[in-house]
Amino acid sequence: MYKKNLVFIASCAGLAFFGVTMLALGPVLSHLGEGANALPATLSVGIIAGTVVFGPVADKSGYKGLLIFGSVATLLGIQGLANLTAMPLLHVSMLMLGVGGGILNGETNALVAAIYDDKTRGGRLSLLGAFYCIGALLWTLLNYFIKDRFALPLNCISVIMVVFIVFFFFIQFPKPRPYNNVSVKKTLGLLKYPALILFALLLFFQSGFEGITGNFTIRFLENAHGTTAGAATLSLTWFTVGMLAGRLPLGFLMKKLGGSTTLYLYLCVALAGVALLYFASHIILVYAATALIGSGVGATYPVVYNYLGGSFKELSGTVFSIAIFIALWGQFTFNKIIGVLFDKEQFDYFPIALAFAVGMMLILLPVAKSKLKK
Repeated sequence: MYKKNLVFIASCAGLAFFGVTMLALGPVLSHLGEGANALPATLSVGIIAGTVVFGPVADKSGYKGLLIFGSVATLLGIQGLANLTAMPLLHVSMLMLGVGGGILNGETNALVAAIYDDKTRGGRLSLLGAFYCIGALLWTLLNYFIKDRFALPLNCISVIMVVFIVFFFFIQFPKPRPYNNVSVKKTLGLLKYPALILFALLLFFQSGFEGITGNFTIRFLENAHGTTAGAATLSLTWFTVGMLAGRLPLGFLMKKLGGSTTLYLYLCVALAGVALLYFASHIILVYAATALIGSGVGATYPVVYNYLGGSFKELSGTVFSIAIFIALWGQFTFNKIIGVLFDKEQFDYFPIALAFAVGMMLILLPVAKSKLKK
């Protein structure tokens, strides 16, 4: 019999690894030479592939082996980033890192949604989401304090990952559902629900927002604001601090205000942060802007996962897989577009893309919720 607390700890560690994945390239992109702007798109492809894998496999075969596989794949990708220099090999490493991260992101959220009931699911998903921020924060702080030696922070993260991978081997996880609960017919049948598709489209813009924030904020600040490399790297730390601060009270706010009202509030904070980033003339204002942006976008995934986890309990892993699969095409799309624009030195489009993503989420939320009620 599995113990919920141990499984929750394992889930938190797995999502912290994904936090590192999402921001892995941000601090090191400028060190990787010509052609590096294409690496975030490759990372996105890997995350999409991992997302496709995790849902049906988790529902059929359980969570333990998949969690270990995803963690090992992420570890190999990080080590490739730390030790390889040839651009084709770096693309392979980013693909590996993305596959592992995609598995970890989807599986940990689906696992927590599956082991807790309706009363506690929202709060636990919010707390789980905070560990995404902790992983990202640890990564950005290591890069801030260990300057110009990006392989060393990657190796430090790798040691922590090895310790937790060993931990995963020694704990029990929930048993998989009966095999006949999962089929291609049932999976395709989920696509007939407009609420699932609309919430997935909302996550499409959320994922695109987070992807370009993690991968291109530093280069935007260096080129559009003339910020030094160290100060620009610290902006990502403030982004993750903001997200962490936003997620810690999220469970309480969802109980008091409801999911949609809470999400509206958070997205408005994000939009204010984007506006401040666009007009900021001092580094302190830049840090305030990135903190507001991080705080504002921290609610989207936990709120949407809570809606979907409560509405599609029988096939929660597959539902999360479908939703995140659609969502991560947003990350790929936004990364690709911003990468091309940055290659052309058109840096001012960055905050415009962020504002557009938040605006689309604000439009989609009421429509998705209305379909969910039906």
